[in-house]
Amino acid sequence: MTDTVSGTALRRIPATAPIEDILAVFHEDGGVIIGGLLTDEQIDRFNADIEPDLEAIEPGGKSDNEFIAEFYGRNTKRMGNLVKRSKTFREEIIDHELVHALADAVYLEESGSYWMTTAQVIEIGPGNRPQTLHRDLENWNPFVGMGPAGPEVMINFLIALTDFTEENGATRVIPKSNLWEDFENRGTPEDTVPAVMNRGDAIFFSGKTVHGGGANVTDSDYRRAVSFALNPGYLVGEEAYPFLVDRELVRTLSERVQRLVGFRSQYPTGSPGLWMVDAGELADYLEL
Repeated sequence: MTDTVSGTALRRIPATAPIEDILAVFHEDGGVIIGGLLTDEQIDRFNADIEPDLEAIEPGGKSDNEFIAEFYGRNTKRMGNLVKRSKTFREEIIDHELVHALADAVYLEESGSYWMTTAQVIEIGPGNRPQTLHRDLENWNPFVGMGPAGPEVMINFLIALTDFTEENGATRVIPKSNLWEDFENRGTPEDTVPAVMNRGDAIFFSGKTVHGGGANVTDSDYRRAVSFALNPGYLVGEEAYPFLVDRELVRTLSERVQRLVGFRSQYPTGSPGLWMVDAGELADYLEL
């Protein structure tokens, strides 16, 4: 298969659709817009949870490296540690039935287990330039060389907390770039299409898919999203949750969320267990 660009918009499927329909588009196009993943009431509560902390954050990355600062966005706020910061996030958003149904379908047969690599609120402000196009699997460089035949090492749910428009920085995606033979090829901005979404919609996309935050060319419109990504249990995550989340808070979480944030052992396909204590289950050691 040659590295060609489809030029078509991302397809949109309601959250109430059969999971097989959502997965079919995900595998064909590398991403799909899920309509109405969250309700307005859930978004209002989540925004109330995180607003004080987000208000205190200065836009722009913390790095002196020019490339990294530009990648994160000079007028973009990024805030992590959402498990600790938001009850709505830890009890409803990352414990959403559809999220786990899709993750189970992607990971359980091929990889056996999965956990959360990172979760961030991303707010793109006026005047922010477009983000460098990239694939999320580049966090684990060996998988770049494997191309489309490699395993699925990241899936991402990016949920619109405000309406996404082409003008305010809607995420740009290259549909079907997950199928390109050469993953060193990230395409060009002209190849991308905007993920225009209503508040509460989500992009569900593969770590193999080329994408990047769009330019915000408005004078006053802020584009806010929450993004959380999952990777197989055999890969280390981006955020070190066991050092960020209090043990007593973890005891209030569901078993599957405890596993998502690293407080239970991982059992990837072919492994007797990872993230263990004396060859035993971590949750037993922690008395969860």
